[in-house]
Amino acid sequence: MAISQRISPCLWFADQAEEAARFYVGIFKNAKINSITRYGEAGKEAHGRPAGSVMTVVFELDGQSFMALNGGPAFTFNEAVSLMINCKSQDEIDYYWDTLSAGGDPKAQVCGWLKDRYGLSWQVVPPKFDEWFKDERSPAAARTMNAMLKMKKLDMVALERAYEGKA
Repeated sequence: MAISQRISPCLWFADQAEEAARFYVGIFKNAKINSITRYGEAGKEAHGRPAGSVMTVVFELDGQSFMALNGGPAFTFNEAVSLMINCKSQDEIDYYWDTLSAGGDPKAQVCGWLKDRYGLSWQVVPPKFDEWFKDERSPAAARTMNAMLKMKKLDMVALERAYEGKA
């Protein structure tokens, strides 16, 4: 199945594209692997991958298409790009945080950001995130920012209390 979105992220892995796609599909309830392609003999002098090994995995997470590519160790993920999960509840924040951060880099956990076991950065945020910071000059936004900067995993109740001036 081809990717049907006009713009779709392609995630470069050294050689864990299928493993990572299965990991992500196992976390999100509305998720699936759509297709897997494999390297052939053609182009081996350029790509250096064994014939028959996984080249790409096309998968969906909550209706968003992604492609995972086994491109070798030339490139790695960094924090300049992250995937953001807009959560409806603290239970959702806890679930995605705990599941995605398992085996990841604990030093990269700050202000709702984490790195998973593959080095991909994620932001796990509550529903009012944009609302809290809409007016950067407001005392409510300042209180909320100060509270958030002390957190790793975001605490919706504590952030809401800070926003309302009840912290």
